[in-house]
Amino acid sequence: MTNKRKTLAGIIGSIVGAALLFVAIPAEESGRTVDAKVATDGAVTLRHIAGPQYLKAYLDIVQVPTACDGITKGVRIGMRFTEAQCAAKLEDALIVHAEGVIACVPGLYGRPNQAAAAVSLAYNIGVAGFCRSTAARRFKAGQWRAGCDAFAMWNRAGGRVVPGLVNRRKRERAMCITGLAA
Repeated sequence: MTNKRKTLAGIIGSIVGAALLFVAIPAEESGRTVDAKVATDGAVTLRHIAGPQYLKAYLDIVQVPTACDGITKGVRIGMRFTEAQCAAKLEDALIVHAEGVIACVPGLYGRPNQAAAAVSLAYNIGVAGFCRSTAARRFKAGQWRAGCDAFAMWNRAGGRVVPGLVNRRKRERAMCITGLAA
């Protein structure tokens, strides 16, 4: 029996959605631009094009040790990572978040733009936060545009509205409504 590796494309049901996430998350989390190639077998190749690379751990806006493209799990101040380690950590984190998102809203499977936007939101607020959200409830009810509109509710960090989160939610919503009927 072969042990087949999980891929982001396989979990969300779309190579396009996976590619969107591998480009969107670095832009959202670190402000960097990457080129992502997703092969038909789900293998991903990332290439840094421009912007900062956080190869050394730092404290984010709410003082959580963070590195690479928003990775927090297991990160401690003083840690350093290679580009390859950051790419692997990003893929692993996206897979975990995508599994949780699809488990709580199975209807997102095969919907590249809505799934990518939902995973991006969950990557920032956590899977549990996403699954309890108005966006998830609306998606489960088949209210796709209303679910996308609910992303704007997640614009706070440390109890205050953060302009960067307001802008991030606008970008995620724009991704989410792509391809929906007017």
